[in-house]
Amino acid sequence: MSEKMWGGRFAGGTDALVEAFTSSIAVDKRLYAHDIEGSVAHVKTLARAGVLAEEEAKTLVAGLGAVKKEIESGNFVFTDALEDIHMHVESRLTELLGPVAKKVHTGRSRNDQVALDLRLYLRDEVRAVLGLLGDLKGALLTQSADHLDTVMPGYTHLQRAQPVLLAHHLLAYFEMFSRDSERFRECLARVNVMPLGSAALAGTTFPVDRAFTAGLLGFSGVTENSLDAVSDRDFALDFVSAAAIAMMHLSRLAEELVLWSSAEFNFVRLPDAFTTGSSLMPQKKNPDVAELTRGKTGRVYGDLTALLTLMKGLPLAYNRDMQEDKIPVFDAADTLKSALAVFARMTAALSFNRERLAEAADRGYLNATDLADYLVGKGVPFREAHSMAGRAVAYGVEKGRELGDLTLSELRESCPAAGEDVFAFLETRAVVDRRACIGGTARERVAGALAAARKRLDSEL
Repeated sequence: MSEKMWGGRFAGGTDALVEAFTSSIAVDKRLYAHDIEGSVAHVKTLARAGVLAEEEAKTLVAGLGAVKKEIESGNFVFTDALEDIHMHVESRLTELLGPVAKKVHTGRSRNDQVALDLRLYLRDEVRAVLGLLGDLKGALLTQSADHLDTVMPGYTHLQRAQPVLLAHHLLAYFEMFSRDSERFRECLARVNVMPLGSAALAGTTFPVDRAFTAGLLGFSGVTENSLDAVSDRDFALDFVSAAAIAMMHLSRLAEELVLWSSAEFNFVRLPDAFTTGSSLMPQKKNPDVAELTRGKTGRVYGDLTALLTLMKGLPLAYNRDMQEDKIPVFDAADTLKSALAVFARMTAALSFNRERLAEAADRGYLNATDLADYLVGKGVPFREAHSMAGRAVAYGVEKGRELGDLTLSELRESCPAAGEDVFAFLETRAVVDRRACIGGTARERVAGALAAARKRLDSEL
């Protein structure tokens, strides 16, 4: 079992510490299904090329299926002595089938084999991520549809700025996650290229039909350069980069939920199922899911940095450093998928405090820009109108009253052009609905954006 498949060159055995240090089986054993899938396609390609007899190919395919079942049953024995998943599968296949199993590696190297496995794995992961992003976007659309009439304060610098519809705010996140979907679809196109047939670095000498193998495995094409094929991890960087950006978007939403669920904001109530309590303070309801998502975002950033650093100084072609590529890739995939799954369910269960949101939108002089715009409509140059509105705000702050609560004569002290119609102009709902440009927060525009977003999401499913 411990005999090395590459051991012909060596007179002595490998130190046990070296075996442990160089082993990757603890990490890459999760690639077993992809490794076996690739080997089955490779065997069929060898048979098609006449390198294997048909009966040999049938025997090998059946044996590979048996190894897969054994791994899935939990009875498979893993050992550092066999280094990686490729060696484990081939070694067990040899135990089951005898000498014919030693033909399975004809015309390939572990270099193109691992590149294939990682691409097959990431293809599945990208598709899973796209499905989870769809779930989260669907939850955002449902909440948006429920809050087309809910007004809230919009913020810049975390200061109340202008009133917007809650649906408009939530649809901003829909746009972010839609861009994430685009990135992962673009990533999928680069992942879905087959490297098998590149062998160690120079290509195989056997007359294999790479396009045939690609068809068996569902790849859209084959790699064009054997050196690049075995040393490229751009497709993995694409994935981890897209994962880091998606986590950043989740973290921004998480931050707002942490703020909004506090007593100081009281904009949203988080469901009990997605919060925890305090071991000391009985009243606490902590937004742990959101907080952990912020923390895990930094972890995925670390995965991206690790992978970029790993690749930055490597000469062509394969180097053993690249064994370390799977840890950040697996971690980024696992972390992103878990965060997306929990956020989709939590978002669907959020309960917004409409009254508190409306009250906050009516306070803090959020209609000050509209007062300036009103004055512009009366012929006042914008810079002068801006200054006049600012003086009106200062007066309101001094008196403890909003702009709409001032009398006309008080307003005219700062804004001589103001007329009786100014108060209707300054009403919060009017302020919102005037922003009817494309992309604006007017209810009509947001309703249209919501309908368009639903069509976009449906087209992705």
